[in-house]
Amino acid sequence: MKILITYLSSLITLFFISCSSKTDQEKPKVAVVISTLNNPWFVVLAESAAENARKLGYEAKIFDSQNNPATESDNFENLISSGFDAILFNPTDADGSISNILKAKTAGIPVFCMDREVNSDVAATSQILSDNYSGCVEVGIEFAKSLKAKGEYVEILGLVGDNNTWARSKGFHSVVDKFPNLKMVAQQSADFDRNKAMEVLESMLQAHPNINAVFCGNDAMALGVYQALQSAGLDKKVKVFGFDGADEVVEKIKEGKIVATGMQFPKVMAETAAKNADEFFKGKRDFAQRVPVEVELIIQK
Repeated sequence: MKILITYLSSLITLFFISCSSKTDQEKPKVAVVISTLNNPWFVVLAESAAENARKLGYEAKIFDSQNNPATESDNFENLISSGFDAILFNPTDADGSISNILKAKTAGIPVFCMDREVNSDVAATSQILSDNYSGCVEVGIEFAKSLKAKGEYVEILGLVGDNNTWARSKGFHSVVDKFPNLKMVAQQSADFDRNKAMEVLESMLQAHPNINAVFCGNDAMALGVYQALQSAGLDKKVKVFGFDGADEVVEKIKEGKIVATGMQFPKVMAETAAKNADEFFKGKRDFAQRVPVEVELIIQK
């Protein structure tokens, strides 16, 4: 009987050693949840986040929310049930995305927001964000300078539920509203989408054919606006300003076709988020709630 007990005890010990070894060898899984992959800028953010996570030794998978809060919610349900250990997150909505983060938090999964923030200080583990307001202050200064502080313009806003939309707009207006001869004659959202921006501007031009400039909340919309201006034969008359630092817009600035953009650094935000996840896995719990990343004004040299 004593021999049997010793034998069974040995088997149990071997079993737990085997299970422990298997667990130790498993790599934590990192989910990269992106608002939309229909925008090249966000593709860079997503791929950089996944690449950095893999470099640090973790599995990584990208989830596309398609700018749809319901799809984002489904993504969270999927990755939570699939056993992901951290989320590098680009939200679709500053308020609506909070509930998804809290679901992950309840499941013990840290969430690190990238580029877009949520309106909570107790949901995400940390939020790594471009300094959108200050970046658009610089764009606004260049806007006023380029127009000699005089003229009519329109503004194309991004997603109305995204704080970046309003931070950029407020930064821009903190400058241009000081010049009484700079008059905004229309303002409308195009959801950060290139094709929608083209359609929105085409409609605006029917009501305001004599505008002098367009301020766009991101570069995808700036490209759609420029396309609409080309079709209307106004691309040499109407000045276009964007925000993001997309390669195509930077090239157009060099060619003198677009005036300026604010250069964001998605790779920096992605790398920081991945490093934060790595530090979380290694035991760190004290993270800054918001980490600002500087924006650089890009104009023709």
